[in-house]
Amino acid sequence: MTVKGVNRLREADVVVVPVMAAPDGTDGGEPGRAEATVLHYVGREKVVRVVFALNERSDRGRRETAWDAAGERVAELLRTRGTVAFATIGDPNVYSTFTYLAHTVGRLVPGTVVETVPGITAMQDLAARSGAVLTEGTEPLTLVPVTAGAGVLKDALNGPGTVVAYKFGRLAREVAAALRETGRLDDAVWGAALGLPEESIRPAAELDDAPLPYLSTLIAPARRDGGRGGKL
Repeated sequence: MTVKGVNRLREADVVVVPVMAAPDGTDGGEPGRAEATVLHYVGREKVVRVVFALNERSDRGRRETAWDAAGERVAELLRTRGTVAFATIGDPNVYSTFTYLAHTVGRLVPGTVVETVPGITAMQDLAARSGAVLTEGTEPLTLVPVTAGAGVLKDALNGPGTVVAYKFGRLAREVAAALRETGRLDDAVWGAALGLPEESIRPAAELDDAPLPYLSTLIAPARRDGGRGGKL
């Protein structure tokens, strides 16, 4: 959490945190990572849990119903409580629930001023903890959500620069195969639950068929054969 992020949470009248929906669409009750983090900095009395279909991958209608309901709840809070902060893990503009919420609220409450505070992404956190260098010199950086399919990842691995893969836990076997086939396995690293007691950071060469957390992150660094500063 950045200092600016903490300040915005404390200044807000209410802090909304996303929670996973139960099968019936209600609050599943389990605290999410965003909520757990927020409670280190603000009192529980300021925190409002709002249900999102975070685990819905196939039913677009259910997802949109959840987005509409969440937007209505936040719109109500804006009208009755004042300034509303929304907490999300990572950065609010990188594969975040926030973008759907902001779009919905903007439609429901025209004129709403939306300010985003940059966050720390999983790739930045994993790079720092593992010692993997994301980019040097003129190297490109490609970010791929493996929910788009392992083929998309393989295409990226065949290109230049560093490749980061998000949300690959359910396709770990396919990801390992793509790394081997493209010759990118040896230097790659993956991590999950970063910063939590159950944190795991391991070489990608140790990937096997065991299930991994959905929010697993992979870094396959660029091929660097030119020595120090070789990509400048």
